[in-house]
Amino acid sequence: MNESKWRVTFRIFRKRSNERPYYDSFCIDVDPDEYILDAIERLWAQHDRTLTFRHACHHSTCGACGMRVNGREKLTCITTIRSMTKDGGVVKVEPMRNFPIISDLVVDMGDLFSKMDRTRFDSVAPLDDACLPYEKPRLAAHSNVQEAERLVDCIECGLCISACPSSSTDNEYVGPAVLAAIHLMYNQEPAQTLLDLADHHTGLWRCHSAYECTYVCPSGVDPAWRIMDMRKKVIRNRLKSVFSRSSKEKSDE
Repeated sequence: MNESKWRVTFRIFRKRSNERPYYDSFCIDVDPDEYILDAIERLWAQHDRTLTFRHACHHSTCGACGMRVNGREKLTCITTIRSMTKDGGVVKVEPMRNFPIISDLVVDMGDLFSKMDRTRFDSVAPLDDACLPYEKPRLAAHSNVQEAERLVDCIECGLCISACPSSSTDNEYVGPAVLAAIHLMYNQEPAQTLLDLADHHTGLWRCHSAYECTYVCPSGVDPAWRIMDMRKKVIRNRLKSVFSRSSKEKSDE
């Protein structure tokens, strides 16, 4: 075998309708620096055309190819084989957790998208509201640009929900992606509807601060920090309401 190639066994999760799940094993030669998704596509093209998986952009923009690789949530289009195994061996590929499995490596993410819609999430935000690292743009003195904007980077891949322990134990929990979206939108335009979505036993207070969501996020959104910061905003709003009500009662006496 070519020294630049590794012999790797891929153990792929399989499931069809109501059948019991099982694993298929495929042993193939790979370039260790190619991506997991490249290998999965080759398995489909050369070994089993019934294998189902989701993919699209191939450069970590669409979030479609999220899976679990050797037990860890990954975007397979940017995860190299070398990073998941040493000198060959076994690479285990499974669908994301905490989502209904449609077929093989494909999960139903409709619930996540519906919840994100309720936040009216907009991936473009003013720099300060985005709460992300950035360098202030060097705008010419004569520029008419009032405020720069940027993409917030959440690609709605679902990796954070798959990794979240709370999502594993409570189907009603809105999840880290949605709470991070609420945080962003509230920064741009505070609204009671957003507070109501967050300040709930299936919202902010269901999070157990495991920080797994931030660890697996491929885009640096840091949903765990956003959840903690949103808790501060909710508590601040509660205190403001209490003091405002107390002042009103005194003025009515």
